[in-house]
Amino acid sequence: MATPPPESRSPEEERYEEARELLYEAYSELQRLEAELGGTAVPAPAVVVVGHQTDGKSALVEALMGFQFNHVGGGTKTRRPIALHLRFNPHCHSPNCRLLAGSGEGGAEDEAGDADRAMPLADIQAYIEAENKRLENDPSQFSAKEIIIRIEYKHCPNLTIIDTPGLILAAPGRKNRVLQSQACAVEALVRAKIQHKETIILCLEDCSDWSNATTRRVVMQVDPDLARTVLVSTKLDTKIPQFARASDVEVFLHPPTCVLDGSLLGDSPFFTSVPSGRVGSCHEAVFRSNEDFKKAISLRELDDVTSLEDKLGRSLTREEKNRIGVSNLRLFLEELLQNRYIESVPSIIPLLEKEHRAASRKLRKVTQEISDLNKAKLKEKARLFHDSFLTKLSLLLKGMVVAPPDKFGETLINERVNGGTFTGSENFQLPNKMMPNAGMRLYGGAQYHRAMAEFRLVVGSIKCPPITREEIVNACGVEDIHDGTNYSRTACVIAVAKAHDTFDPFLHQKDDEHFSSHDVLVKRVQAAFDKFAESTEQSCRERCMEDLESTTRYVTWSLHNKNRAGLRHFLDSFVAPEQYPHTAHSAGLHEQSSVLNDNKQDRPKGDLKSIHSSDSNPSSVASETRLVDLLDSTLWNRRLAPSSERLVYALVHQIFHGIKEHFLVTTELKFNCFLLMPIVDKLAALLREDLESAFEDDLDGIFNVTQLRHSLGQTQRELEVELKRIKRLKEKFGEINKKLNSLQVRQ
Repeated sequence: MATPPPESRSPEEERYEEARELLYEAYSELQRLEAELGGTAVPAPAVVVVGHQTDGKSALVEALMGFQFNHVGGGTKTRRPIALHLRFNPHCHSPNCRLLAGSGEGGAEDEAGDADRAMPLADIQAYIEAENKRLENDPSQFSAKEIIIRIEYKHCPNLTIIDTPGLILAAPGRKNRVLQSQACAVEALVRAKIQHKETIILCLEDCSDWSNATTRRVVMQVDPDLARTVLVSTKLDTKIPQFARASDVEVFLHPPTCVLDGSLLGDSPFFTSVPSGRVGSCHEAVFRSNEDFKKAISLRELDDVTSLEDKLGRSLTREEKNRIGVSNLRLFLEELLQNRYIESVPSIIPLLEKEHRAASRKLRKVTQEISDLNKAKLKEKARLFHDSFLTKLSLLLKGMVVAPPDKFGETLINERVNGGTFTGSENFQLPNKMMPNAGMRLYGGAQYHRAMAEFRLVVGSIKCPPITREEIVNACGVEDIHDGTNYSRTACVIAVAKAHDTFDPFLHQKDDEHFSSHDVLVKRVQAAFDKFAESTEQSCRERCMEDLESTTRYVTWSLHNKNRAGLRHFLDSFVAPEQYPHTAHSAGLHEQSSVLNDNKQDRPKGDLKSIHSSDSNPSSVASETRLVDLLDSTLWNRRLAPSSERLVYALVHQIFHGIKEHFLVTTELKFNCFLLMPIVDKLAALLREDLESAFEDDLDGIFNVTQLRHSLGQTQRELEVELKRIKRLKEKFGEINKKLNSLQVRQ
């Protein structure tokens, strides 16, 4: 909004301008306080710019500011949000910049020693570039903490603009996983920045067809109706030549309601162009000064209007012209933000009151803790904490809803990331949709039961690993009394080896990561609890390993033979070919005998005679023949025929199934008895013993009273400063509210 010169203002306008300047100052301090405290319950209105890397986002921000200050180009150039508190000051002929306190984050923070003081524009540019380089080499790549800059300049609007990192459209495929991860991180950061209802979203789209909602896809996840979104089509000068017909331009300037409904903030999109080129004195620079840059923006707007009118074959209406160009967008945003500021004043005062009360409570609590730093109080506090910890732990196991699931609970995906997952030798992992309550954020006993259910489902679904002919031949070996082959022994050797390799990894998975805290009492209890949990887990695992070793060390048929019916069915099918017609059977038998038995002439004649003399009983003959053939192909020779291979395969699967069933039952029983129950039965006494021994040994060393006193004193001083700032803000907003109310009454 243009500010009238002082000599032409009326007394009412003077008071209004004074209130407005005080309003901007108060909101600037409020946003600074919010950034320093990591977010408060009093979010201030601001314009958040959202766009993809190639949408011309940084160039538009510079055009709105009236001067260039950031690096503009391809790729990721903004890795931290930049909060720009812009103030119009006709007396500043060059940008007057201040890097405000709270902008540092540890990396380039030391370089920001002049924070909250005037800094040359070049130093701020260097700081931003240093932060971008630091984050480029950081594992996180991006940071949500804002770089806060206050700027006064004769070409600046009265705006607060937050420039966010550009959204990334990553290509699919495993080779692009790094870029896909960065795209997800930036999208999450942007959504967090635009979630407050006071935020005005400046959504940039670089497209000539409004049905392509690249940036709106992200924005509408937070603002589905676009009720607080200003839509901007960038790079208008490159799009106008693309339209072949006037009707295409009409649709572009006036999108149909089926594409953009009427709830859009401002009713219709804005269209902007920013001249390319940088300001500077080098030969690559296009503009020699920010004045030249400002003039080029104005000329670009006039050229865009002329080009549109040429394409349409008519003059643009006043409403249409008000949507073309950076200057019109800037005026609209300035008026919109000012109205939001004024509307928010009455609601901010009670929120500041609430923050003031909360800070006062924290200060009283810290002051009381400092006064309680004596042996008797520390012992009493430790015992109360001990009792409270055990009570809450018991409730967690039995079930409770007091603890917020969004803070303490874990979905199955979170649990797998933080604590590991049940995976077999083939890296098999149960899909989330197959697990009950997979999407619920569970903790305590409920989470334990879900983990055991996952264990049962994963282990229960495991099939016997493939068996190769080489494994069967190697497992046959040599008997100590005959040269035949004991295929039952062969099957046992293979089955127990496969079972041990398959089930052993499950006893070493799902290791929990324990919580951490800086409080001395929590750290002491945590250390004792971690030690107890580690020893209990180790003991339980050793018991489970004993069961697995015994089950896979020696095959007990009464235990392992769990699937007799299946084996019987297999053996029936195994000898089914013997029931074929006699001619075919004889031919097959003769062929097999010639291959498998080289000592046929050594067979006792009495046996052959008894076989051929049993024609009077066909059933008995067939049964005896099948038995002889079975022994002939399995026990009496060492050649691995297909029938022998199938027999070993069936036996291995039978034994493996029995081991799996036994492993499931015994392991779950051991987990319940030797992992869960010790927490109920033994933990309380162990923690009490550890606490009392600590009291006797070195109370000051355990509680680190000196360090604790220093830490609490630092917290006390920070809370006192915070309380003063909130009180000052509360008074300032109260004064603004009175002035605005008095102006409204006079009007």
